[in-house]
Amino acid sequence: MNAKPSNGLGDFLRAQRARVSPREVGLSTGGDRRVSGLRREEVAVLAGVSADYYTRLEQGRERTPSAQVVDALCTAFRLGPDARDHAFRLAKLSPTAPGTVEEVSPELLHMIDGFPHAAAYVTNPALRVLATNPAAAALIAPIRQPRGILATIFLSDVARDYYVNWDLVARTSVDALRHSAGFVPPHPEVPELVERLHHDSADFRQMWDEQNVSGLALTRLAIRHPDVGPMDLIYQAFDVRSAPGQQLTVVTAEPGSPSADAMALLATLDVARHSNA
Repeated sequence: MNAKPSNGLGDFLRAQRARVSPREVGLSTGGDRRVSGLRREEVAVLAGVSADYYTRLEQGRERTPSAQVVDALCTAFRLGPDARDHAFRLAKLSPTAPGTVEEVSPELLHMIDGFPHAAAYVTNPALRVLATNPAAAALIAPIRQPRGILATIFLSDVARDYYVNWDLVARTSVDALRHSAGFVPPHPEVPELVERLHHDSADFRQMWDEQNVSGLALTRLAIRHPDVGPMDLIYQAFDVRSAPGQQLTVVTAEPGSPSADAMALLATLDVARHSNA
């Protein structure tokens, strides 16, 4: 029996259409509307294509839209930069992604070890941690389990205790994973991780099927660390240009705050832990 062909672009377009209300794009909301969001005919008008052509795109019968058409659809759906990039990749209008480098460069390792008041760690496209400085090692120790942080987020109660705003972290992580999944070819860990979590976690399944796309965009998070207690932290993520697919996350706290004191203590705890090992 032949497997059903993948229809990534069509699935993505259908999800975006359901998300946009007619009012958002200046269309009438009257009449009997049997669909959530926009009708296919309405999307076609907004994008300047025929309704038949748009229908074929959603159904996977047309798989090679022009860049002009994809751009018009992205505008119609009011997509942000990451989601637009994702749409172009699904339409095979972006360059093939280079193979992801799993080894963290000595220069980057030296840099993250040089952060005196921050936790810094490097991840691959599957959000698996590749390297940490001492503060980061201690900060993420409660959720860094062998099966990976994403699996911990969705399959362990530990993460729900650790993250005060668990739902935000979970959704942001899923959106970032979908962003990684759009690259051609995808990192080998990503499809396997998506399949496993889609099977094992109803929460992941619901969030993944919403088809949201974004790079890591966490800024402020509250956590409950078992070693130092509550912490209010600032997260910033950066692409590693020398190793496409890797990301550097830097976590800081407001200077002089109790959270900053807790961050400094975490670094010393990690050093002490390794000294006694």
